[in-house]
Amino acid sequence: MSSVREDYIAPWWIYWLHNFPHVNLNFQPIDNTFTPEDQNYQQSLIFLGCVAAAGLGVNLLCLAIYLSCLCCCRKDEEEESKRPNSCCVTWSAVAAGLISCAAVGVGFYGNSETNDGVYQLTYSLYNANHTLGGVNSLVTGTMGGMESGLKQHLARLDEIFATRGDYVQTLRFMQQMADNVIKQLLGLPDWDIAKVDLAAIADQTANVEYYRWLTYLLLLILDLVICLAACLGLAKQSRWLLTTMMVFGVLTLILSWASLGADLATAVGTSDFCVAPDKFVMNQTKGLITSDIVHYYLYCSQTLPNPFQQSLTIFQRSLTTMQIQIQGLLQFAVPLFPTAERDLLGIQNLLNSSEASLHQLTALLDCRGLNKDYLDALVGVCYDGVEGLLYLCLFSILAICAFCAMLCAIPRAWTHIASRERDYDDIDEEDPFNPQARRVATQNPSHTTNMHSFCSYSSSMGSQSSLHPPAAQAVSNAPVSEYMNQAALFGGNPRYENVPLIGRGSPPPSYSPSMRATYLSMTEDQIRHFGNDFQA
Repeated sequence: MSSVREDYIAPWWIYWLHNFPHVNLNFQPIDNTFTPEDQNYQQSLIFLGCVAAAGLGVNLLCLAIYLSCLCCCRKDEEEESKRPNSCCVTWSAVAAGLISCAAVGVGFYGNSETNDGVYQLTYSLYNANHTLGGVNSLVTGTMGGMESGLKQHLARLDEIFATRGDYVQTLRFMQQMADNVIKQLLGLPDWDIAKVDLAAIADQTANVEYYRWLTYLLLLILDLVICLAACLGLAKQSRWLLTTMMVFGVLTLILSWASLGADLATAVGTSDFCVAPDKFVMNQTKGLITSDIVHYYLYCSQTLPNPFQQSLTIFQRSLTTMQIQIQGLLQFAVPLFPTAERDLLGIQNLLNSSEASLHQLTALLDCRGLNKDYLDALVGVCYDGVEGLLYLCLFSILAICAFCAMLCAIPRAWTHIASRERDYDDIDEEDPFNPQARRVATQNPSHTTNMHSFCSYSSSMGSQSSLHPPAAQAVSNAPVSEYMNQAALFGGNPRYENVPLIGRGSPPPSYSPSMRATYLSMTEDQIRHFGNDFQA
């Protein structure tokens, strides 16, 4: 029995994943049919996880080789070689941050899509379970009413109508109709087993999905926190923070590879199911429900006969016949046997409730309800679920790239920070033109006297015998315009200094060739204007 399905078409990524090589742990190719109970098929999914584990090993090995080369080949770099390394560290950190942010965004979307697909699956399973439970409840209630309630009423009426053989014959005929109804109800499939299986599958799936969603949420938050902390460590040049983030980066790298293997294996297995879901369902229900009933619910085509139509028709005809017999007894027997009215009305109410149950049972057994739940479950798993798993695989790949870049940039940043601290410690603190020395001089005013004497008596152009310490008031009373003109002459741009040398009768500590050429090119008018303070 076959039918062409038009209401469900697997998306392209299902066939792409389905065509992945299926190899067992003995490296032997196997069939890609979804058979989760087969040991070789289970090994083919485990093999995909082993591929991710091998990728993790290669990744860690490459990082170890890189770090070893970085430690062994470290040399004292010149000033010109430091700037490119610093730029490389900066761009590596920027790339790692951008890739990590993109990975987190993709991960949140994929986690949400997968959760939506699994929620749609569990909702459909619970809905189908409710439908099957309703069918079972109606069948059980109708059979109970026919077996116990109807038999009690017929037994009492048999005693009342003992003197009338025609009425007793009518009661026997009604008993035959009741047995016929019970027989048709017993011919329906036992839905208890299927109902229990669907409920168990839905509960287990919901629990697993909750912990999966929570785990990925924590992993995404961890990735984001590590990325932000690493950027903070680079900005503050904190070596202990960078070291901590490097350790967590290695841990997250391992988790990313593990999640990639788990997601890939799950996506491939789910795709194998989504390629031929009807075949798997029919194999699972074999021996429990007849194939024509399963086929009726899976395809729900108008061309397919309803396997319950005959039973429901016999049920309806039997109830109608019994209703006619009860109406006749109420009309003709009650005037003769008034005590029989109570039992006859009881049978009539029982038949009315059975007819209402028949209508509900007909609606529940119709294929459209269960087929809709089946298609909703397929769409949730094969569209949203597998698509979300692919996005989670992409998240894992981006996270791996981001943390590899971060783990490569942090040792470089460590070296750069160490070299800067070493160069900073090598600066002469007694140099008056060192910003660090100026800060020290500002904090300790006693050091300013040494600076004045150094600026006044250390010159490469002036005669040391002609230089003398200026008076304190000479510094404060120097004309501002004269200082500005002299600054414009030697520097091109007028500026103030913390310790002005011009106007104190002392030249700067040293002259550059350009400044000396400027001085030699001065006109006599300029020399007379400035006086003998700057004569060489």
